[in-house]
Amino acid sequence: MERGNQTVVSEFLLLGLPIESHQQDLFYALFLSMYLTTALGNLIIIILIHLDSHLHTPMYLFLSNLSFSDFCFSSVTIPKLLQNMQSQVPSIPYAGCLAQMYFFLLFADLESFLLVAMAYDRYVAICFPLHYTSIMSPKLCLCLVALSWLLTTVISLSHTLLMARLSFCANNVIPHFFCDMSALLKLACSDIQINKLMIFILGGLVIIVPFLLIFSSYARIVSCILKVPSSRSIRKAFSTCGSHLSVVSLFYGTIIGLYLCPSANNSTIKETVMAVMYTVVTPMLNPFIYSFRNQDIKGAFKKVFSKQMANFSLR
Repeated sequence: MERGNQTVVSEFLLLGLPIESHQQDLFYALFLSMYLTTALGNLIIIILIHLDSHLHTPMYLFLSNLSFSDFCFSSVTIPKLLQNMQSQVPSIPYAGCLAQMYFFLLFADLESFLLVAMAYDRYVAICFPLHYTSIMSPKLCLCLVALSWLLTTVISLSHTLLMARLSFCANNVIPHFFCDMSALLKLACSDIQINKLMIFILGGLVIIVPFLLIFSSYARIVSCILKVPSSRSIRKAFSTCGSHLSVVSLFYGTIIGLYLCPSANNSTIKETVMAVMYTVVTPMLNPFIYSFRNQDIKGAFKKVFSKQMANFSLR
């Protein structure tokens, strides 16, 4: 259906990854294995935290939500990518495209806010160890998690509703492997100034403010450590914050590389590669970072595994 020189778009075509046809099967197997690793790793962490009562603490409440967010974040894009890699016509319906964009923004923004909550938890644990239990009460922790979900729901819904009001021209080809918001805006025929303004405002709320809060938390942690400059306190702080700092570096490193270090040449390829980093690689690495560097997770895994083996042998 056409209105003047505009077309009511019923579906979009996703160009996918810049892969040669003879490499499709190889990359299909690679992304499938990475997705299965992501799903298994994050689900194991969620199950361990649920089963082990010693992990029912504020830090692991945030970690279980982060693992759930990572699992859902990958599930929003990778299954569709795998389907399109085996399809002759890699299309996605208009409503499905908006839904994918909504959930992509939801879980990406949720991770940003959860990382802030985890940074605050580490700050209280190191700088106020005697008051940790009273400060990080169950009520406060649940409020922080609920606030993170509420903010991300409102932000992602706002972007999606603003996108739904736009008209699209006859060109419905998205040079990406998922419905990226910036790629969709380039296809719009109607005025996108409000969308750009909301991206600027809400982008600052989702990226800049959390980054500054995390930086502030670690600046205070370093200040507390320097007041008691012992090797024991430094080792304790590193063991406590090392995993979180690694995840923060991965998450914000890709964002900085994509948005703050633009390149004129091969911008589409660069955007696609960086998108693969934060949609596939980062969610896959997070469980390994927290399990390899965390004695509590290792202990919980051994305990649950031993218990299951004992129950199996009794049968």
